[in-house]
Amino acid sequence: MPRRENDPFASFNFLVESGGLLRAGFNECTGINQETDAIEYREGNEDITMRKVAGLKKYGNITLKRGVAVGQDFLDWRRTVESGDIERREISIILLDEQRNEQVRYNLSNAWPCKWTGPELKAGANEIAVESIELCVESVVLG
Repeated sequence: MPRRENDPFASFNFLVESGGLLRAGFNECTGINQETDAIEYREGNEDITMRKVAGLKKYGNITLKRGVAVGQDFLDWRRTVESGDIERREISIILLDEQRNEQVRYNLSNAWPCKWTGPELKAGANEIAVESIELCVESVVLG
């Protein structure tokens, strides 16, 4: 059945790009959000209702999860933060349609790893070892 124009896209079809290069596959990406603080304000000669004006913009941390494989690029990137020489990157999260064509792109500016979490290891489990990296970002722009 052909896709209708107003059908939403599936959340399982996405890529992560950094510096124009596709990075490792990820099985989960969460936390893409932005918000603006509301500042309540009132002068004494006004009605008793508070005015709300736009304050600072904030962007949530993005968490990427993937199966552990050979190569520790997450840890290497995280070590730049530990050494005090933070390596900031421009990253895109790309949502694809069923034919794997790009449909939506979220551009993350000045991303850097503020947290890395290793896999949960359980001898009796039958699961993939999954690691995650949490990225602090300075903006999220729909591109």
